[in-house]
Amino acid sequence: MIGLVLLGIACIGVLSSLSFLLLALLGAAKFHRDNKEQRRFAEKNVSLPAVSVLKPVHGAEPRLKENIESFFRQDYPDYEILFAADDEDDAALDVVREVASRYPQIKSSILVTGKPALPNPPACSFARMTEVAAHHILVTSDSDVEVGPNYLREVVAPTLESAVGMVTCVYRGKNAGGFWSGMDAIGMSVEMTAGVLTANLLEGMKFGLGPTIVTRKDSIAKIGGYGVTGEYFSNDFVTGNFIERAGYRVVLSRHVIDHVVPPMTFKRMWQRQVRWAKGTRWSRPKGHLGTGLIFAMPYGILGVIAGALTGHFAFGAILLLVATCNRLLESWVVGWGAVRDPRARQVWLYPLRDLLGFAVWCASYLSKSAVWRDHRFRLVEGGRIVLREEGEEV
Repeated sequence: MIGLVLLGIACIGVLSSLSFLLLALLGAAKFHRDNKEQRRFAEKNVSLPAVSVLKPVHGAEPRLKENIESFFRQDYPDYEILFAADDEDDAALDVVREVASRYPQIKSSILVTGKPALPNPPACSFARMTEVAAHHILVTSDSDVEVGPNYLREVVAPTLESAVGMVTCVYRGKNAGGFWSGMDAIGMSVEMTAGVLTANLLEGMKFGLGPTIVTRKDSIAKIGGYGVTGEYFSNDFVTGNFIERAGYRVVLSRHVIDHVVPPMTFKRMWQRQVRWAKGTRWSRPKGHLGTGLIFAMPYGILGVIAGALTGHFAFGAILLLVATCNRLLESWVVGWGAVRDPRARQVWLYPLRDLLGFAVWCASYLSKSAVWRDHRFRLVEGGRIVLREEGEEV
């Protein structure tokens, strides 16, 4: 009896993951169609406004110099770059100054903001930089991303429509070295992207993605400024929520960003993945719960085990084969076809990543705490975070 129940669960999981695959494929097709429309719109609007790029930095991350330099190499007529760090002696600032010295034609400046007044440090930095930004268009970007020279042209163009209050970007993981870093990176390129493209297909963009968020000062002011997102763990996610609720459209840009993944051990990779998953769990609890049905490999393996227990091994093997083909196709169409991650063509990697993703999803329900920048936080309803007191139970 138990074996038949498990076989039934395996069937449901394989079918639900197939349904998600179909939606992801349709989402990828929509992404390509929207890309063409954005390109035509950009070609009609050759006059681009001046913009302020807001970039918080924290420590000397791998490939930081290359990441920062990519923003100084933009094919864009007029822009400034503002950098913010908590401390004057932050190691990242030496890199910033060295790169900036080689591009004197690009206006840049550094703000030292001090200890963040709110739990989310980047949100505090964005709020401070907005106060001194010279231009109406604001491009916020993480320090661990690398962009192409056409980046600003592509992400800024949609904001020329007054109905558009925010633009955000999908991204592919760029592995800076190591197997576990690669598992993290392929998750960005395929698992994360598939979820974003599916959401964009079903209901449009109602959230932001941290590697890039483009807003105008009027749209960000309408929600109360970046400061209102400073008590949320996933401040990028809720920025899009708030702007969409304020009556603006949120657009998914055609530009794909390289999100650099540093070399890391399994432990560090695991902690980072679970931290992100917890943020999603508390930001959109119903959606995160449903995510348990989009994985394929756990249900395929369950099918083989249950099939062996019930005398239906061949049927269980078919479930595993279907689940494996599902993940291979998703890796190719989404990871390579949509975001052009070369590692996604090594399709054997993604079934392994799918198993890891399911384990991370399960682990996201084991506690309410998370560690970020050496601080331990407790997540509460709505995705807000509070600093945990010493000895506080998780």
